[in-house]
Amino acid sequence: MFASDAGSATANKRRRLNDHLHHDLQLSDLFSAGLLPTPSTPADSSFHFAAQPVEGAGGTPLGSIDFSNWSLDEFSHDPAYLASQEELRCLLFSTAQSAAPSRAGSPAGGVEGNDNMPRQMRQVLSSSRRVEYLKNYVGQVAPWLDMFDSRHAFGIQLPALARNSPALLYAILAISARQMERKRGAQDSFDSIELYQEAIRLLTPLLQVRDQKVIATCVLLCCLEMMSASAQDWRRHLEGCAALFDAFGIHGFGSELPQAVFWCYARMDLCGALISDGTQSTLLEPSKWLPPGTRDDEAAGLFLNTKSPDMHANYAVYLCSKVCELVSDRTKYTELGEENGCTGQAFTDRWLTLWQDLQNWLTHRPTELLPMQTIDAKPFPQILFVHWAAISSNQLHHTACILLLNSMPRPMKLSLGSSGSMLWHAKRICGISLTNPHQGCLNNAIQPLWIAGRLLSHRSEHALLVKLIRSIESLTGWGTCWRIRDLEMAWGYKVRRDGREENANSSS
Repeated sequence: MFASDAGSATANKRRRLNDHLHHDLQLSDLFSAGLLPTPSTPADSSFHFAAQPVEGAGGTPLGSIDFSNWSLDEFSHDPAYLASQEELRCLLFSTAQSAAPSRAGSPAGGVEGNDNMPRQMRQVLSSSRRVEYLKNYVGQVAPWLDMFDSRHAFGIQLPALARNSPALLYAILAISARQMERKRGAQDSFDSIELYQEAIRLLTPLLQVRDQKVIATCVLLCCLEMMSASAQDWRRHLEGCAALFDAFGIHGFGSELPQAVFWCYARMDLCGALISDGTQSTLLEPSKWLPPGTRDDEAAGLFLNTKSPDMHANYAVYLCSKVCELVSDRTKYTELGEENGCTGQAFTDRWLTLWQDLQNWLTHRPTELLPMQTIDAKPFPQILFVHWAAISSNQLHHTACILLLNSMPRPMKLSLGSSGSMLWHAKRICGISLTNPHQGCLNNAIQPLWIAGRLLSHRSEHALLVKLIRSIESLTGWGTCWRIRDLEMAWGYKVRRDGREENANSSS
């Protein structure tokens, strides 16, 4: 790397670290002013928002994030939505810091359970439009929430629970309405705002009850916010749910429904870590994803002993989060001078352990997570999977490998073969998305595609990737096209819809 490029990379990383520090300082100011409840948790919890001084230099990240490229839709600017969003955020923090109840409410009981609820549900669904939202949720939204869950917690169990929970029902309708609005490009009429506000209103008196419907409702509302959240605000939308999971002790190995809801949140948390480009780990640290008292070296056995394709897919999410944690720790150690123990030898040991864990994940994949067919095509291989969870979990495996290879300790004498090539992993990430059109896996592919895309050098590959990202937003309603601009900045030119090219810094 040329000296000027190295200086630019260092400046980019320092800017990103400062961005995150600025966010943490804003939170601290709000807490100290009493405008947000302090997110304190039980004494043994390590969930906190700590600001660190920024100093130090060095490091060469794969790329950088230009948040100015993000274009928000009108929904995200609506004062009613912004006020309700802040209300929900404060409620979640307040609930997380308050004394948790001694036992969970029953799935169909709790505060909301009474004979009037079926009548209330009929009132909620009194308009044909809301029935359409419910149908859209079952057919279009729930499948991507359930992509790592063969039991279909979001598609079957939550709609059944919603018969006795108006707050949950309104959350289901709200996220479905938001997805339909995004797909049709609505700019002036948002049913989703009213549904979102009503869900929060009904949720407020229930947040002190440790009930699976309450947690699921909060995660659905968080998912709604993520659809059009700006990149710099991604983690801010997740913080309330992270505090709630931590305070209530919900992890990835609990009972059936809370476990499914947790892993849906965990995938979003991982996306936030990937967006940070090596400067942040997940909000809920990976150790909190495991049962209390579980050591890191026990995690593999814990996942493998479930003998479940779904949990093996979740294991890929966990391993990728561990890689983000390692890269973030190393960045903070080298860039900020943070004394976190990520010294040269400690970093090398953690790196080798994670690399071996990733290779073991590949070796021990159950049949359901193996490709049905692989064709070595150009420019990207065609890799077909028949199990939903196989698509994204294999992509995350390749993503984690790229992140590790990019941060490999030097010198390192390992015979890695094709798995030691970042470009090999990058092309497989792209090939998986192009071959498997499942909507949920397309949503979750955006950050892996961005990480992979920066490694591509041929213009035909760039054009195909840009077309894929545009199609994902059109098909799913999730905001994805902001990543195109980031890729174009990395490539040095702009890929236009008509196939022509121009300088990436041009104004058109």
